[in-house]
Amino acid sequence: MTDQIIREQLSTAVAEAALGVSGVAFLRPGLSGLLRTAGRSGPSGVRIGRTDGADGRDGWTAEVFVVLRQGRRAVDVTRAVRAAVLRAVADSGVADPTAVTVGVTVTGFA
Repeated sequence: MTDQIIREQLSTAVAEAALGVSGVAFLRPGLSGLLRTAGRSGPSGVRIGRTDGADGRDGWTAEVFVVLRQGRRAVDVTRAVRAAVLRAVADSGVADPTAVTVGVTVTGFA
C-alpha cells in the first residue's frame, strides 16, 4: 500500500472516530489546513503525517482539530477523542496503532 492510500484511509478513520465522540460538535481545520485542503477531497480538521522513529521504526502522526459542544470539559473530550482514534486505527488495520501519535487540539466551542 502506498503512503498516499494509507494517509487517505487513516484520515477517514480518524475523522469518523473523532466525530463519533460525545461532546465533539464538528472538526475544524486551521487557516493552513483550509489553504492546504483547497482542491483536495477528504476530511477537514484532520492532518496525517509521517514520522521517522528514533528506534528505526517509521510511524504516523494524526492531528485532530475539534470544536466542542458547550458545557463539555475539554480534557475529558480530548482524551476520549484520542482513545477513539487509536481504536479506529487498530480496527482499520492500515497502520500499527503503537506507531501512531495522536494530537487533539480544541479550536473552539459551539
